[in-house]
Amino acid sequence: MQAEIVQTAMGVVGSLGFALLFGIRGAKPLGCIALGSGIGWVVYLVSVAGGHGKAFGMLASSLVIAICSEVTARLIKTPVILLLVPMLIPEIPGGDLYYTMYSLIEGDSAKFASLLQLVLAEAGAIALGIILASYAAGLINNIYRHVRPCAHSPHK
Repeated sequence: MQAEIVQTAMGVVGSLGFALLFGIRGAKPLGCIALGSGIGWVVYLVSVAGGHGKAFGMLASSLVIAICSEVTARLIKTPVILLLVPMLIPEIPGGDLYYTMYSLIEGDSAKFASLLQLVLAEAGAIALGIILASYAAGLINNIYRHVRPCAHSPHK
């Protein structure tokens, strides 16, 4: 349990570091980035601990992070991308990518192939989570925009 707390804290620190590197300023955006990245990593840890694979954990966490960034961006009136990218920093499969390249250099083609498949699945899961959340946000926004004028219509 202690290792997971340290991982989550370091993920939050890493996200804040990248946010500052990208020039994001202000307590609201930085607080949202810290909270969103922490929540995303906890979702990943719970998914993996629940017996699901790394790719499913990445899908679940990126979906939660993308939803958090979509909602938060509308609340604090900032572009979604400014929140989404730093929040996703802990989710990047850097270790798996490192070992994939290492096995390629070492000439272990069987290990390289299996690790490459894992890295591609993780990257695809992250992208799919972002796409699903973005699509859902756009759909909800369109429904709200079309239903809202009808609610105030004098004709019933």
